[in-house]
Amino acid sequence: MLGSLLRWGRPRLLLLGRPWTRSVTGEQQAENGRYRDTVLLPHTAFPARLSGEQHARCELETQEKCGFSELYSWQRERKAKKEFCLHDGPPYANGDPHVGHALNKILKDITNRFHMMRGYKVNYVPGWDCHGLPIELRALGDLGEGTLNLSSVEIRQKAKEYAEKAIEKQKSAFTRWGVMADWNNCYHTFDKTYEAKQLNVFYKMFEKGYIYRDYKPVFWSPSSRTALAEAELEYNQQHISRSVYAKFILIKSPPKLASLIEGSSSLSALVWTTQPWTIPANQAICYMPEFEYSIVKCLNTGEHYILAADRVEHTAAILKTEFEVISTFKGADLENGSCAHPTIPDRVSPLLPANHVTMVKGTGLVHIAPAHGIDDYGVASQHQLPVDCLVDENGIFTESAGVELQNRPVLSEGNERVIQMLKASNSLLKEEAFEHSYPYDWRTKKPVIIRASKQWFINTASLKPNAQEALKKVNFIPASASNRMLEMLDRRTYWCISRQRSWGVPIPVFYRKDSGEPLINSHSIEHVIKMVEAHGSDVWWTLPLEQLLPKDVLEKAGSNADSLDYTQGEDVLDIWFDSGTSWAHVIGDADQKADVYMEGKDQLGGWFQSSLLTSVATRKTAPYRTVVVHGFTLSEKGEKMSKSVGNVVDPDVVINGGQDKMKEPAYGADVLRWWVAESNVFTEVFIGPIVLNSARDNINKLRNTLRFMLGNLANFNPDTDCLPTKEMYVIDQYMLHVLQDYTSKVTQAYKDYDYGKVIRLLLTLITRDLSSFYFSIIKDRLYCEEQKSQKRRSCQTVLTTAVDILVRSFAPVLPHLAEEAFQHLPYGKAPESVFRTGWIHSSSVWKKPGLEEAVEGACAMRDSFLGSIPGKNATEYDVTVVIEPGLLFELMETLQTEQTSSTSQLNELMMASQTTLVTDVPLDINSDATVLKGTFTINLEGGDICEEEAYKVIVQPAAKQRCLRCRKYTTESSLTPCPRCLEAIAGKRSA
Repeated sequence: MLGSLLRWGRPRLLLLGRPWTRSVTGEQQAENGRYRDTVLLPHTAFPARLSGEQHARCELETQEKCGFSELYSWQRERKAKKEFCLHDGPPYANGDPHVGHALNKILKDITNRFHMMRGYKVNYVPGWDCHGLPIELRALGDLGEGTLNLSSVEIRQKAKEYAEKAIEKQKSAFTRWGVMADWNNCYHTFDKTYEAKQLNVFYKMFEKGYIYRDYKPVFWSPSSRTALAEAELEYNQQHISRSVYAKFILIKSPPKLASLIEGSSSLSALVWTTQPWTIPANQAICYMPEFEYSIVKCLNTGEHYILAADRVEHTAAILKTEFEVISTFKGADLENGSCAHPTIPDRVSPLLPANHVTMVKGTGLVHIAPAHGIDDYGVASQHQLPVDCLVDENGIFTESAGVELQNRPVLSEGNERVIQMLKASNSLLKEEAFEHSYPYDWRTKKPVIIRASKQWFINTASLKPNAQEALKKVNFIPASASNRMLEMLDRRTYWCISRQRSWGVPIPVFYRKDSGEPLINSHSIEHVIKMVEAHGSDVWWTLPLEQLLPKDVLEKAGSNADSLDYTQGEDVLDIWFDSGTSWAHVIGDADQKADVYMEGKDQLGGWFQSSLLTSVATRKTAPYRTVVVHGFTLSEKGEKMSKSVGNVVDPDVVINGGQDKMKEPAYGADVLRWWVAESNVFTEVFIGPIVLNSARDNINKLRNTLRFMLGNLANFNPDTDCLPTKEMYVIDQYMLHVLQDYTSKVTQAYKDYDYGKVIRLLLTLITRDLSSFYFSIIKDRLYCEEQKSQKRRSCQTVLTTAVDILVRSFAPVLPHLAEEAFQHLPYGKAPESVFRTGWIHSSSVWKKPGLEEAVEGACAMRDSFLGSIPGKNATEYDVTVVIEPGLLFELMETLQTEQTSSTSQLNELMMASQTTLVTDVPLDINSDATVLKGTFTINLEGGDICEEEAYKVIVQPAAKQRCLRCRKYTTESSLTPCPRCLEAIAGKRSA
């Protein structure tokens, strides 16, 4: 915008009603009635507002009438040069639709509708994530102990039935929200074609060496009896562990410390752990070579301990004692020392270096249980330590843990028993409750453990460099999400993809009965894939082994064995691998990418990442060009929604209302969509009555704006009645300039996925530019000029352009209201769907900076005038504008050619009854006149012309009588309409 706009802003207007302020006599009221029928008041059936129930009903009627269900298919069949692919991340087929679904699906729909209107052929295939433990648990929830007698096939059948019901319920909600898709052709991760392509991706990754089987520690859920991936964890920040300080007596002195230790009494390594139950599996004690360690003497007991120098003071305080430092040395000097295990006789725990040791907590010495720690396993691999797991799938100590621990759950009785064993061996120095962040199973909401077992893994360490490089080429919105995902990816060393459940896609591996060796090759996997593609993954459980692994397949693989020498694996694939291969089903070709993936921020470690890893592994590229990351939904108070708290917002109740309509009114789907668009979705998104009421009020403002325009376009035909731009009023040309600017900005906001900015631009246009400014100015022209006059046609040309631009611009956000408004256009044949007629049509010729300066200058003077008569009627005054000869005066002359006028564009802007434009102050100013002074900066030609000029506005009471028709003070006699109205009446009567 130009310099004047920067100074003055968009024209400001005090909202003034029509001038009814002066009292009138009975005779005058009768006279008023004579001219009422000659005034062209707005006429439209488009309602200013609807009740909640009416709103919801109207939306359903609009969906039916305007073909919402056929729109996706229509746009797929039309000829289009460009395609836009938004790949739908599958929501979980578990439970009722919620506001999180609404946020995600509506954001996607706004995006798709915008691109469709701009001429793209939109590729959007909705999908559902259908496998996994949550569905299995829900499906079997009512059976209790009866689930123990169910076969895998029966469990799978019940789980599938449950998922199908959830899908139908969610699909119905998504359709009601106005989401555009072919709902009869969605993808589901239990579809046989989907499963077959998923297994194909699995084998390609196996063939390239990215997938392997190993015995190593993984997150394990005793409550679910299955391994978990990092993405399936949630962290309880208030978890309470029973932490212990324990001593491991030194039985072999490190050679470099022999001289320091010789002659001293018993010396022990001092360790701290929050998981005492892992101590029976201890294989070593680790130190950091570069850190300093000390030998200290406990002044309470006289015992000597080894711990980090930086942790001496803190540990003494915890143990409520004092330590005397005997000597200090580098951690590397602990090399080749060893300790006695505190609970297992004859077990030796060597002192070993490790890089994961820190000084943040504990003693600077870390006990290592390779079967129960990721870092611990790394130390064991480096030093060839045993990885003995003493815990079974239920989180219970096994027989190998010893008779004192056997059959005890490690997180309860087992933990307590280990503490008692430490106490009995005089190894326990202190036990205390410790609150910290601890991983929980995101499904069962119960704590997990780390437990070694044979699982299938993806070697993400070897994939990371290529994945990180591919990620750098992806556009992230917001940009900060890129770094977060890169950091998450960097921390991931391997991905456990096997699960010990029934409801999922089987890992297509056979094992030798005699050796346990896995069999997987191109021949066996191709055969299984063909079977799955034809019949679905149930074949893994329903067909005999001879059909899953026939003799000819073994022979092709070069094996003389019989199929009966094998057994099929019982593990299924992680559901993140399930959904992470969705690109193979939806996007397809090796070189193709989705234009957008759009999901919540939790998917930075979930679907975004699993999709990236599987795609990079098999196609060497990311599956997406842009990733849009949105936040989570919270209550208006910023709280997580909870049924127990009573702050859950149900989208169905938002649309249709609750049982008590006073407390829970019906808002309709468009209010829900406005809420989504208006929110800053890149942070947390708040919802509640205040937010929804505000959305409803804003939509009502929009309806009123539309109603005004539609009502004033009655009997107007754009094909024959629109004026060429050069023949239009300057004020009307100025509004085209404003509309062109709006079009440019709102289009860019959609392109940037900044739908909050779309709403802000929309509200500014309807409240400031249209309702408060333009509509107030042109009412007189619309109502009182002759119906076919050029003046009236000029502003009607703007209105028909404005209503078209306005409706198209908010159509992606409010499709129901857009279609409803489009159906109420008073001209032409039965209108098509707004979505079938393209995006906003604007013209660069509307942009006229010089014209803008003229209107902005007049508005600056108008602001001075209106500011001097607060609360009064502007038509009760005559205004004189005094400007010395110059550029500003010339600009004002474009708005008023004659010296004094009651019908000029300048007077229309001033909203007075009469405006005089002169270069000198008139001599006949009344003594009660108000003289206002001001300046206006003219900025043209990109700053080449920049002048500040002064002006005066002289305000005087209107000199003439009030016209009974237009109610401006422009007639010589109160009994006779003004000349302009007489001419209009004559034109109507002759017509």
